[in-house]
Amino acid sequence: MPEINIEIGGRTFQVACQTGEEHFLQTAAKFLDNEASVLAEQIGRMPETRMLLMAGLMLADKTAGLEEDLNAAEDRLDKMRRELESLKAAPPQTVEVPVVPASVTDTLAELAARSEALAETLEAKRG
Repeated sequence: MPEINIEIGGRTFQVACQTGEEHFLQTAAKFLDNEASVLAEQIGRMPETRMLLMAGLMLADKTAGLEEDLNAAEDRLDKMRRELESLKAAPPQTVEVPVVPASVTDTLAELAARSEALAETLEAKRG
């Protein structure tokens, strides 16, 4: 079982961990050290047990806040998933496309024919 040195609040501690877990322990120690450093800057030197307790409580407070945020995000995600499933299960809506009456189509065709005839007449006079 490897032992590694971690530094928290300017103090070095030797801690044992499972093989392969060294990185996780160092990362956790870095979080704790960040909180301990804030305490040291605000309060100054204090007994290590108090420093570790206060730093641990600060981390626990942050963790609780993050868990609340995570729970709220998961609730929103669940709501969106339910809404998506509801939309997928709903029958497709009928889209009605207006039909152009035949009389309008005939009128447009007649106007197009007249326009072409006028264009031919103009070209004949020009050319």
